Amino acid sequence: MTPTLTTPSTASPTLASPSLSSPALAPQLAANWLRLCTLADLEVERGCAALVGQEQVALFLLADGDLRAVDNHDPYSGANVISRGIVGSRGGRPTIASPMYKQVFDLRSGTCVNTRGKQVRRLRVWPVRTLDGDVYLLRGGAR
Repeated sequence: MTPTLTTPSTASPTLASPSLSSPALAPQLAANWLRLCTLADLEVERGCAALVGQEQVALFLLADGDLRAVDNHDPYSGANVISRGIVGSRGGRPTIASPMYKQVFDLRSGTCVNTRGKQVRRLRVWPVRTLDGDVYLLRGGAR
């Protein structure tokens, strides 16, 4: 079952639900990695949200081809909006700026690099990989 993308006129693409089967992965990997979508479903530097169980994950395909996944839940506003943020960089590190209060997070570590005067918080980072043109997320792998 392939997830469908919906693109409301004012929102970034959202994955409806990830596939539960991973036919391209070896059986030992399929138990740990969840197929979310194809790489072609993602737009460069435009976030995409995926519902994984009860959690939302924000996926980002960067201009250099790197793929990053972090929590979609903004720890400052409490809203699930990180996938709608603005992709950028700070000192060579890829970042995402929350669309709510504009805190900036490092996409590699999830650390907030600009708290805008608030207490330091972070996003969970999810291991993500591609295989044969498909995007996979490590189950329970957020750190």
